[in-house]
Amino acid sequence: MPYLPGRALRCALPLIGAVAVLLGGGAPRATAEDMRARQWYLDAMQADDMWKVSRGEGVTVAVLDTGVDSSVPELNGQVLPGTDVSNKPKGANEDENGHGTNMAAMIAGRDVGEGIQGLAPGAKILPVRTAGDPTADADDPLWARAIRYAADHGARVINISMAGPAEAGQAPLTASAVKYALEKGSLIFAGSGNDGDEVNFPHYPAALPGVVSVGAVDRSGTVTKWSNSASNVALAASGAEIPGRCTKSKGFCAGDGTSQATAVVSASAALIWSKHPDWTNNQVLRVMMDTAGKPTTGKVPSIYIGYGIVRPRKVLVDGEGNPGPADVNPLLAAAEKDAKPSTAPSPKAKNDAKAPTPEEKAAESRDSGNSTLWIGIGAGAAVVAAVAATVFVRRRKRAAAAPNPYAPTPSPPYGPGPGPGQ
Repeated sequence: MPYLPGRALRCALPLIGAVAVLLGGGAPRATAEDMRARQWYLDAMQADDMWKVSRGEGVTVAVLDTGVDSSVPELNGQVLPGTDVSNKPKGANEDENGHGTNMAAMIAGRDVGEGIQGLAPGAKILPVRTAGDPTADADDPLWARAIRYAADHGARVINISMAGPAEAGQAPLTASAVKYALEKGSLIFAGSGNDGDEVNFPHYPAALPGVVSVGAVDRSGTVTKWSNSASNVALAASGAEIPGRCTKSKGFCAGDGTSQATAVVSASAALIWSKHPDWTNNQVLRVMMDTAGKPTTGKVPSIYIGYGIVRPRKVLVDGEGNPGPADVNPLLAAAEKDAKPSTAPSPKAKNDAKAPTPEEKAAESRDSGNSTLWIGIGAGAAVVAAVAATVFVRRRKRAAAAPNPYAPTPSPPYGPGPGPGQ
């Protein structure tokens, strides 16, 4: 099948409820390439070494998305019976857009010689279709139904590669469902959004307390310019030029977005949980935060990559990471600590209290875990705007016309040093 690397593409996507949007795009230039070679992030993360320890067996990952087509070869036998929570259901396995199928394949696709190899091929996918009729479905009750269904049907990991701008307090049902899922022992990962170089609005459900908001980084380990930044961003992973099945043609396209980054993080959680089935959701999350590649400058968590770029190999192969207490959610505990009023004198205002420079933004996202940078992709942007019942993903700016202002000084991405993912 032809492979279509990331170039300019404009496409129409269905709304999820009223304003929620897909967090990944794709684009064209035909060539025949080996899919595994195109999935560079698997080698960067040293997936082959991790698979000797864990492949995600015994872990169910719910994919709340446009549906999951279980007929694609790499998902044969990987998809459990699911549901369609929209008000005009078509079935969990109906995926007119292909987005949910690609996310599921990134997480649990099997190596069958053709298709997408998942990072956690031993895991199972629970499809929860949320792509309904925007005139019939309101976002808040839709997300709430989806999250509660996933938690009630054995999903330890809940992947939400969708988002929509909303104001705080506008999603009470979803917030309640998140709390319910956490109490049931699930982890919820959601994309932070793809308009970081534009409006950079908070996106839900990623911005809700208890949801692990995921940002995207490029090949050099630098945050992509379109990845939304906010104080709630908790982790980051690869999110551009990620292969996936094309929507309207046979073959594969390269996609960009915090969608793909979220799928990588969800699969990482599945690998860790499979190895440590007795850990709680809080403990799995804590070791992911503890072993993530930290920013080299600025405070942690960073508003761009949170506690860092996920590195499950540190847990699985190197045995690092302190799971800590079973009943304390590390994100909620950190938020509660930050919310407490300080008794220390307020520091004097500084003249440099302004938005970071491109160089500072790049430095904050670099992986301090080795002498090289961990993970990568090309520059790109996917800003999404809701127009009636259609979402238009604007064309990515070409590098020649708009070079990535956040790119660090060029250097070999995986050398010298002990190797990527170290």
